[in-house]
Amino acid sequence: MKKTILITGCSSGIGLDAARGMRDRGWRVFAACRQQRDCDRMRAEGFDSPRIDYTDPDTIATGLAEVLKATDGTLDALFNNGAHGLPGAVEDLPTDGLRAIFEANFFGWHELTRLVLPVMRRQGHGRIVQNSSVLGLVAFPWRGAYVATKYAVEGLTDTLRVELTDTDIHVVLIEPGPVTSKIREKSIPHFERFIDWKNSPLKDLYEKSLLKRLYESSGKDKFELPASAVTAKLALACESRRPRPRYYVTTPTYISGFLRRVLSTRASDRILARLR
Repeated sequence: MKKTILITGCSSGIGLDAARGMRDRGWRVFAACRQQRDCDRMRAEGFDSPRIDYTDPDTIATGLAEVLKATDGTLDALFNNGAHGLPGAVEDLPTDGLRAIFEANFFGWHELTRLVLPVMRRQGHGRIVQNSSVLGLVAFPWRGAYVATKYAVEGLTDTLRVELTDTDIHVVLIEPGPVTSKIREKSIPHFERFIDWKNSPLKDLYEKSLLKRLYESSGKDKFELPASAVTAKLALACESRRPRPRYYVTTPTYISGFLRRVLSTRASDRILARLR
């Protein structure tokens, strides 16, 4: 029988490439999307595509139930991937906005993972792979909400990995960095809903910096890699006999991981403050 993997956030970017790439490697892929129209599009490509919206616990339960019905109650791997951004200064970030991004980027992941774990315990094996970020290692300005969710994912995942040491359930973090995706465009509605930048004490900085980055595409980042670079690490995480706890993907992630270990906090802050 083919090995099975549930991947979330498959409408575009990393999730879409991961679904196609893992299918090409012989896996049966359940390519979950948040919106039904994207599920329909994935089914037209030949995928099983349950609807899973991390902000809706009912879809998490019914989506996983759909997967387990198709696999006779088994699942070899879960790739938690779906997430969105909410750019803006921390002092302009309303608590409701922070709650909303945590529902999508953290609490929903936890909910799905908790439902999958009993399945993997019963079958005696499994892989739980979490798509984190370079922003799970270092704190970039304007990205406080996203950074907070990724730091939370890192901490919870590290703890889960330690707690499952005596099992054959492997827990892995992938740290992408700049990868081709639609996260910038998809963050705009959240920015416009929650960030009142026109009345911010940082209004001039918004106009000088963040708004241009957000609304004006400047092409690929210098170190940007295609989403297939993440899929390659996902394959290692799912297929290696002893997967690493972390897989870095892009050059900025390798550099950030190194600098985090060797620099003082003050020195790191001086470097990151230049990115405003």
